[in-house]
Amino acid sequence: MWDEVCSHHKNERRKSVLRCCACLIFSIFLILLTVLLIWAILKPKKPRFTLEDATIFTLNVSAPNVISTSVQVTINSRNPNSRIGIYYDKMYVYATYSNQQITFFTVIPPVYQGHKDVNVWSPFVYGSDVPIAPYNGIALSQVQSSGAPIEMTIKIDGRLKWKVGSLTTGRYHIHVNCPVSIKLGNSNSTGITAGNGVKYQISQRCSVSV
Repeated sequence: MWDEVCSHHKNERRKSVLRCCACLIFSIFLILLTVLLIWAILKPKKPRFTLEDATIFTLNVSAPNVISTSVQVTINSRNPNSRIGIYYDKMYVYATYSNQQITFFTVIPPVYQGHKDVNVWSPFVYGSDVPIAPYNGIALSQVQSSGAPIEMTIKIDGRLKWKVGSLTTGRYHIHVNCPVSIKLGNSNSTGITAGNGVKYQISQRCSVSV
């Protein structure tokens, strides 16, 4: 008798657990389906980045394999979405020459960007006595001596989250590449003296991958 009662209670508990699990799975499915539908309808667009200017304070090759760089850049970011906000986690800005990093990382603090909003950042990127490949140091010295344009790239690596209403997605990697072509120290230079540096207007769109 007691065995039958205990068996009955166990079956009831098992059914209750199964019902709870089924309800939980169904609820998660509905939430995910809702998010996907909203996502498909709104079609989020990548933020747009523009490198507005660069002020060069230092760009010296002190030895074939050592470089010192100090540059301040102005970058604006625009959110083209009318219904989706963007949370930027920490983003790291740095400069490269011939695919080799020549400055340390500079951190842009986390920030929220609302619908159609524009954010402007003016970080310093710098590096003192940074080791580089000898052939890059020699090539850069030759470019400076000849007066040819110096081809650099300002890069931003970080993460972002999309915000739709009260829903926030997980983190996505964002990579921004802003090519820079600057003529230093020659008659064709378009730079304007700004304190201890020379400021160059660039106003060039950057490539963005998310």
